[in-house]
Amino acid sequence: MNLYSFAKGLVNSILSPLYRIEVKGLEHFPKDGGVLLCANHIDNLDPPVVGISAPRPVSFMAKEELFSVPVLGKLLPGLRAFPVKRGMSDREALRRGLQVLKQGDVLGLFPEGTRSKTGKLGKGLAGAGFFALRSDAAVVPCAIIGPYKPFRKLRVVFGPPIPMETIREQKLNAEKTTEIIMQHIEKLLGEHE
Repeated sequence: MNLYSFAKGLVNSILSPLYRIEVKGLEHFPKDGGVLLCANHIDNLDPPVVGISAPRPVSFMAKEELFSVPVLGKLLPGLRAFPVKRGMSDREALRRGLQVLKQGDVLGLFPEGTRSKTGKLGKGLAGAGFFALRSDAAVVPCAIIGPYKPFRKLRVVFGPPIPMETIREQKLNAEKTTEIIMQHIEKLLGEHE
């Protein structure tokens, strides 16, 4: 058993009962091929929660500083995480992200780039649109509906893939594409809150 599968089982056994995690919309998740999974960001626990809820292994970008934390820094690559420099265009992180999608794997992103302090959906950064337009990956919106309070239900909802053909035909830029992705996440939040 690899580190990812072991960690997923371990984290699931702790977080699922603690937050009574309910997962919806798994039928929308493509069984194979590249998937760009875009979720809202309300808590530091979002990456592991999305990771245990998704039916396939998810690679996440993690802020570069985490890779210098003792022990954690050594574990992150085995958990499919790769570093990103925040606040600037990190070409290496963009290249790695596209590589994940081209290999037919799942790339998890929080388009807001940082946690929402209010719990409300913030503005998405162009990175999500960049990955959506530069790859043939299915783009799956995901809503995390809190609160993160022990023994209160936490929901993770996967929506149907966003029809990217239309967006590509309209020749929209990365910013506009991200806006559309954010609208899909907002819709999921509205339907399931």
